[in-house]
Amino acid sequence: MQNNCKNVYITTPIYYVNDVAHIGHAYTTIIADMLARYSRLTGHNTYFLTGTDEHGQKIAQSAEARGKTPKEYADEVSGKFKALWDDFGITYDKFIRTTDEEHKLGAQKAFEKMYAKGDIYKGEYEGFYCVSCETFFTEKQLIDEQFCPDCGKPTSIVKEESFFFKLSAYEDKLLKWYEENEDCILPRSKKNEIVNFVKNGLRDLSISRTSFEWGVKLPTSLNEPKHVMYVWLDALINYISALGYGSDEKNFNYWPASVHLVGKDILRFHAIYWPAFLMSLELPLPKHIAAHGWWTRDGEKMSKSKGNVVNPKEVADAYGLDAFRYFMLREVPFGQDGDFSQKALIDRINSDLGNDLGNLLNRISGMSGKYFDYKVDSKDVEKYHKKELDEVNAILENVEELIFNMQINRYLEEIWKVLTVANKAIGDYEPWTKMKEGKTDEAMALVALITNIMAKVAILLESVMPEKIALIATSLGIKINTELYNKVIVNKELLDTTTITKVDQLFPRIEEILLEQAPEVKKDKNEVEVKENEDLTEDNLITIDKFFETIIKVGTIVEAVEVPKSSKLLKLQVDLGEGRNRQVLAGIKEYYSAQELVGTQACVVANLKPAKLMGMLSEGMLLAAKDKDGLSLVRPEKPKISGTKIS
Repeated sequence: MQNNCKNVYITTPIYYVNDVAHIGHAYTTIIADMLARYSRLTGHNTYFLTGTDEHGQKIAQSAEARGKTPKEYADEVSGKFKALWDDFGITYDKFIRTTDEEHKLGAQKAFEKMYAKGDIYKGEYEGFYCVSCETFFTEKQLIDEQFCPDCGKPTSIVKEESFFFKLSAYEDKLLKWYEENEDCILPRSKKNEIVNFVKNGLRDLSISRTSFEWGVKLPTSLNEPKHVMYVWLDALINYISALGYGSDEKNFNYWPASVHLVGKDILRFHAIYWPAFLMSLELPLPKHIAAHGWWTRDGEKMSKSKGNVVNPKEVADAYGLDAFRYFMLREVPFGQDGDFSQKALIDRINSDLGNDLGNLLNRISGMSGKYFDYKVDSKDVEKYHKKELDEVNAILENVEELIFNMQINRYLEEIWKVLTVANKAIGDYEPWTKMKEGKTDEAMALVALITNIMAKVAILLESVMPEKIALIATSLGIKINTELYNKVIVNKELLDTTTITKVDQLFPRIEEILLEQAPEVKKDKNEVEVKENEDLTEDNLITIDKFFETIIKVGTIVEAVEVPKSSKLLKLQVDLGEGRNRQVLAGIKEYYSAQELVGTQACVVANLKPAKLMGMLSEGMLLAAKDKDGLSLVRPEKPKISGTKIS
């Protein structure tokens, strides 16, 4: 982003009201809030949208199970989302609900326009439908001819009259858009997945239902009262209906979106369906669609049955909202899966926030108070500390581009390098020694240098930890706003004379976990227990959804070399159909030569967390069987397309 004023439009997904908010919802919303706060600080006209998705068969069924109408149930769950974001101080400009009348008008206008253009036609659909995902699948896509490939739940065969969107007509246009806009999907590795999916061919999309009524009705001009819109068409239109599309378009100057933030599980809908809908509506396409990973807890997938689901409010209440925000943004590179543990959170609080940030503010307060009655003057900073200033300014020169490239953890890493410069300068120049030697002006210059560095850091962290940074600003005698941002960050000017005020310790040290660990889950009274004399014990039985957590694909080995100084390892380059090769280190050197593997295929566990072996990254694991006669790789019986899923 450049610092010239422009419109910035940031969206979260609208969250489906089938459950309460969890850590994944909080993660998306905190990222969006950080982007919005930063955009406002840097002087841009900013519009931040979040909200709830409230239609579809799943909602109707959930409401019925609770003895409520769909609207009553949606009101209840949507209210909980809004209350949590308000409690978290999320600075959204609009909280949209798909039950809002304005949204319905926008969705109907979009449907009408696409129909008039000839991109929507009426037909009949028969397919395997997953109620949980609100998605149809072909028989080839199913797991074991029955189960949903996304969530693992059983599908049912549905046959009904439907309106279809000509998604197939937009295949080439979508591929052209991907090619011409390098960062339209972030991270870029996710873009490769989408491109490969589209290249395999797109089928026209069923966009209406007649088997239930809880949804947006089609436009009256079509005279089709028994149809409601497919929930994904209805939901995606929210990004423009929120700006007034179909009603009052006073905010439509914010379109196109600067960033659509989504979880990786709904990227396909946003990166294929949504751009195609927009092309049909002849509207500009979003600048970035950014997909983040999932969160586990202590290395395990979260689930209600395990009792290990992280409640974001409980964590924020126990450890502090700003500490929670910082942890979520710093802990994991955007796009990768992250693991939440209280130990990791405590380490971040005690080390990064307590020792590095909080302690530096204490040192400013202590030195300025002891030597200069809390008055700090920057007049000699450049005279004595040009080297440190240049180093800090060089680090900060390009940090802003990291934010909107969704490299927020790297953005924070760079800021912490600046704190290291400040802490090192105190040790190098020893202001207490300067004072003993009567070099008061040099001691003042050092204290002012540290104060100016802290001011830069505070400005750049305001969007990350607004409450704690407000305390730092009070301590430094500054007011963080666009004017100060331009002065200190853009123009690299120093602070005027300022008075330091002591504040309470920002991040008191935490010695032990503050929340109880996940309790042992009690068995439901109706659950069938495994008898002691049965051959299979509970320890070696898993549920089908647990099995589906492992993704195994056919990989083609395109290159193989021996790893020097290793008696077991071969370094392989494996094609998994992702647009790039994976590097896999395999301990099979005793059984296979590098040369005989090239061009052959093997079964690869594709969703393992990357690991380092002998200093080299390994991005997967080959499946093999070993007995007294040796080791054999597990391979497909006949050659398969690289990346083919094994089920």
